Amino acid sequence: MAPLPPPVAAVRLAVRRALARLPRPAGPVLVACSGGADSLALAAATAFVAPRLGLRAGLVTVDHGLQAGSAERATEVVEWAAKLGLTPAEVATVVVAGRAGGPEAAARAARYEALLAAARRHEAAAVLLGHTRDDQAETVLLALARGGGPRGLAGMPSLRELDGVRLLRPLLDVSRDETRQACAAIGLTPWEDPHNADPSYARARVRSTGLPALVEALGPDVVDNLARTARLVAADTAALDSLARAALDAARAPAGGLRVEALAALLPAVRTRVLHAWAGELGAPAAAFSSRHVAALDALITDWHGQGAVHLPAGILVARRDGRLTRSP
Repeated sequence: MAPLPPPVAAVRLAVRRALARLPRPAGPVLVACSGGADSLALAAATAFVAPRLGLRAGLVTVDHGLQAGSAERATEVVEWAAKLGLTPAEVATVVVAGRAGGPEAAARAARYEALLAAARRHEAAAVLLGHTRDDQAETVLLALARGGGPRGLAGMPSLRELDGVRLLRPLLDVSRDETRQACAAIGLTPWEDPHNADPSYARARVRSTGLPALVEALGPDVVDNLARTARLVAADTAALDSLARAALDAARAPAGGLRVEALAALLPAVRTRVLHAWAGELGAPAAAFSSRHVAALDALITDWHGQGAVHLPAGILVARRDGRLTRSP
């Protein structure tokens, strides 16, 4: 028997390690597959690994309807998946137009809604996403450029729960080149999404010019180092988040709101996380809650001079009264 090509082995090992994290017994796992090299390699590896771990595996491909022939390509992916033994294998058709945000954000929101709906419908143990080490490096660079702070620099987590659905990213330690080589080794022809080379998208510019320029200037280890930075910052962020959860509970006032004295005693990195979490409890949407809002809330604690209530998204007002931060009517 011919030896297993190293890229195929690398992808299968990554999938095995990710699936081993799931509790047993578990429902099926669903691979989100666009037809690109990353998700094709992931789907093929999952079809091989999952049954050997006693798991069922299926596939969902999302048709965004943004390009000519997208429906046909989605059907081809599903037909290929069914032959591979992935079941269920289905197309989720979404409407992107009319959603808030830019085209990238709108497509991403529609895609995740479809994937979460499929996971709930099939009672899936997890949805597997094909993001690679290169994607992680690009995410860190974009976060740096946008001033994203530690949470942005932490990049994409390998395991995340979103609205009750587990999202697994098995390939964050696998390079994009390895997924392409794995596809070639097992005779798969990936679809090349033209959006990935469209300079109107920030990620496409980072992929085509930004990251290659850094590699040329600083050497090939840049991608690995950026991805490692994400892992290190993610660990620190998780520790701070844990401290903040405990601090939030400790700062709650019997009459409602948060005790200013308790908040003032916290380290700034913990206090700002407490304010983030509390604002979320009040109903402030995370997407609209910015550093400006955090600074204004923090000023009620650390720079109090009788100022009025702070206006948060969704029409929420927070004021300082009787030594407490409280929601104003």
